[in-house]
Amino acid sequence: MIDGIDRNILMILHGDGRVSNAEIARRVGMAPSAVLERIRKLERKGVIQGYEALLDPKSLGQRLTAFTTVHVSEAVGSTEAGAQLAQVSGVLEVHYTAGQDSYLVKVRAEDTEALQHILQQFGAIPGVRDTRTTIVLATLKESRQLPLQGGEASKE
Repeated sequence: MIDGIDRNILMILHGDGRVSNAEIARRVGMAPSAVLERIRKLERKGVIQGYEALLDPKSLGQRLTAFTTVHVSEAVGSTEAGAQLAQVSGVLEVHYTAGQDSYLVKVRAEDTEALQHILQQFGAIPGVRDTRTTIVLATLKESRQLPLQGGEASKE
């Protein structure tokens, strides 16, 4: 169970994964050793899955974002094609979905030519029947921040 203090710690880390343990301790009003133990416990439980740097895709030449729905002919509940989609370079997310299509895939690429190459790789995966791709013109919001409620992020 996650209590209010854990939630506060998560909110602080979610906002800045590089914040020091001492700063977290100061903001939640606990000893640094107690905060460190709580963080380690949250990591062991899998609540904290990792830490990563957020990179600007455009600065790295990845100017095109696209979403592709993929229809496959595999048994209901099988995600074998999805696992193969996830291995294609440029694929950021693969979601197994209900409805007409089997997967929703988020892709980043340099340009339409690179996107075409990615889609060709999708088509080579056994069981892929067809794809539909939507190219993003502008991104208004993109975040990995989860809505964490209940608790204060700071005791300042």
